Amino acid sequence: MHEGYRIGRIAGVDVLVDRSLLIIFVLILVSLALGLFPAWHPDWSPGLIWLTAFIAALAFFGSVLLHEFAHALVGRRHGAKVPKITLFVFGGMSHLEREPPHWRGELWMALVGPLTSLALGLVCLYLGSVAGGPHELTEDPRQLLAQLGPVSTLLLWLGQVNILLGLFNLVPGYPLDGGRVLRALLWGLTGNPRRATRWAAGMGQLFAWLLIVLGGGMVLGMRVPVFGSGMLSGLWIAFIGWFLNNAALMSYRQQVVEHALAGVDARRLMQVDFLAADPDQSVQRWLEEQVLHSGQRAFPVFRGDEFLGLACLADLRKVEPERRAAATVADIMTPRPRLTVVGPGAPADEVLRRLNEAQVNQLPVMEHGRLLGLVSRESLLRWLVLKGEEGAGASQLFDRRGV
Repeated sequence: MHEGYRIGRIAGVDVLVDRSLLIIFVLILVSLALGLFPAWHPDWSPGLIWLTAFIAALAFFGSVLLHEFAHALVGRRHGAKVPKITLFVFGGMSHLEREPPHWRGELWMALVGPLTSLALGLVCLYLGSVAGGPHELTEDPRQLLAQLGPVSTLLLWLGQVNILLGLFNLVPGYPLDGGRVLRALLWGLTGNPRRATRWAAGMGQLFAWLLIVLGGGMVLGMRVPVFGSGMLSGLWIAFIGWFLNNAALMSYRQQVVEHALAGVDARRLMQVDFLAADPDQSVQRWLEEQVLHSGQRAFPVFRGDEFLGLACLADLRKVEPERRAAATVADIMTPRPRLTVVGPGAPADEVLRRLNEAQVNQLPVMEHGRLLGLVSRESLLRWLVLKGEEGAGASQLFDRRGV
């Protein structure tokens, strides 16, 4: 899966932008330029309306980025590791490589995001009122809004949106920030982070299904306080519910997998008994003599004692069937410098992360330039089966494109 385009690095955290961000950016831009701002300012020119709407959309994602950075920086102080932040269709997401080791760290890390949004919203509302200056009092709020300039209009809109963002994230449904707050409190009460995650994820799924039902009702004409009615709004609310339901389920599964893999390293999981391929052997001969008669998906390629690279089943796509007799294994293998490798002491959860990042099925385990073995998704899955977690973890482990 494409993880986004890197646009910069701030305070040691990579900032990525997902392609889906364009969807919500266009929706915000169009809704402001064709709906809200013309209603507030019927005397504004189309150029001024579109420019203000464009800046407002950019400022909104700047607010989301600030929200996520608050998570990352506070989490770092409490032992979490956040290497990157991704902005996508539903706002932002902080990628955790390591959770806070204590429930208090989880609590503060979760709280700081919504508090940042609420504080930013109040500041924007205050600055918007100051920037607007004194106005003639009127009983018609539309006349009062029409007196505002572009800066005060932008700030007042941004203030309301950030307050809504902060309040929405405080809903106690995992993986929303409020759900993580609930998880931290349950963790503190029970002393069991896995049980706390299961309960918080259940609340998250309950909230998600509530949104799905409300969205379906809005499509059918039901009017919901705050959300209103209509097919487009209803579909959007239902879609958000569907996304949150999947996110809650996957977040819990991730916690289960991490718990099962805790304390396990690559040395315990790696395969050490494997067939090696000859780099000068033809692809056809390699296919007939080794691939078809073994259960291996990847074959280390050696010349003498020198490890040259890895030849995988997917590499067969690099050469047409009629050319397999002339092509050699060296022609299709992935050379050693291009391989993602791990050391024998690498934790199993790090192995899983690197497998997902590289989108491959196996990684070479190397020490001092020497190949010790191969660790694969199947190795991780077998461990989960032994731990009784195959149902929760299998789908995540096999979410890949390459082999």
